Amino acid sequence: MASLRGAPPGSAPRRWAGRLSPTRAPRYWAAVAFAVCAGFAGGVALFSTNDLHRLWGLTAACAYAAAALAVLVWRSRGFDVALLLSASGALVTPLFMNAATGRKQPEVAVIARSARQLVQHHSPYLSAASLAAVHNPNAYDPYLPVMSLFGIPRALFGPHVITDPRVWFGAAFLVIFWLALRAAGARNAVRWTVLVAASPVIAFELAVGGTDIPILALLCLGFALLWRRPRFAAAGVALGLASAAKAIAWPAVIVAAVLIWTRDGRKPTLVFMGWALAACAAVVAPVAAIWPSALVENTILFPLGLAGARSAAASPLPGHVLADTGHTGHLIAVGLLVLAGAAIAASLVVRPPRTVPSAVWQLAIALTLMFVLAPATRFGYFIYPLCLLLWLEVSRFGLRQSTAESPPGGGDPRDQVTPAVSPV
Repeated sequence: MASLRGAPPGSAPRRWAGRLSPTRAPRYWAAVAFAVCAGFAGGVALFSTNDLHRLWGLTAACAYAAAALAVLVWRSRGFDVALLLSASGALVTPLFMNAATGRKQPEVAVIARSARQLVQHHSPYLSAASLAAVHNPNAYDPYLPVMSLFGIPRALFGPHVITDPRVWFGAAFLVIFWLALRAAGARNAVRWTVLVAASPVIAFELAVGGTDIPILALLCLGFALLWRRPRFAAAGVALGLASAAKAIAWPAVIVAAVLIWTRDGRKPTLVFMGWALAACAAVVAPVAAIWPSALVENTILFPLGLAGARSAAASPLPGHVLADTGHTGHLIAVGLLVLAGAAIAASLVVRPPRTVPSAVWQLAIALTLMFVLAPATRFGYFIYPLCLLLWLEVSRFGLRQSTAESPPGGGDPRDQVTPAVSPV
């Protein structure tokens, strides 16, 4: 496909590039976007049976509605006012209000307890023997050791608003996602970062739980570092740390490795994998060597529903519905998940990704399939493909703007993009 580089003055790419900044978007488009967010938040407030979720929905719906109005009323600075209103009302206010009053989803308490366990006993996990004596699913810690680090401030300094793990999840997301946008070449990275963080995709999750938020940012950063000017070691560290936080990130490492092998060759792949494995092993290996049974019980058997207590994660998705029918149904769900993994692996062999956008699309499809078939799953997990694709499109906008504004024939050929949006 033809590149956008070198488009003549007045051509469509240059006209389109002027709308790529969030502040340059047509006012009515921006107002509609905030109105849609308000509708989603209002739906949460009206129909959710979870009081924590309903509180977020009420606060966020008012903030998004005010943001939509601000875009329409102020021509020059309306978007910045809207950004401030949405970020403060949909993210900052509910996050700090929940942190101050102790309202949270159970996973936040799991992170805080695992950090306290790490500080006091040098392992974030209860032993398999201790877990055998309890039947509370929240006694398990399904996360890998990096996640415990977000609870260290609370373990060291006690329960305060600023030590709530969600505050540190949010801070990590803002910094890392901004870096991911910058590395991918997106313009107006600060505004885009705040806009994405204030959107329901991130704000809702972060205000009530937020454990997936920093991992998402690391995944985006890892692929960003493989895009315009590939930095294989840095990308390996980013994805390796994500893999040392949650097993959900492991497919990203595989997809990235296939991309590098196909596009760049054997040596860069070995560099990437070496740093990814080193970053992951530096955190996980000590725990695996000293407390292997506790690590397996918490992070493998429990998420698969094979431990003494079952995960509270529930949804009407096929994998969970099958697992709920009994032992046979659970085995079928696990078998389907394995088959899905094999199908994803086969697709990477038959049609390996050759660009970062195609790799991100294949990863998003793979994660969606995994979440649909997992025995313990919830709708919130779909934040992974949603956020990855959101980052990808924002980054595409930045690259298109760069190529449209550059002189013909100049610049780095890796900055070239095509108008295709095909996942493969």
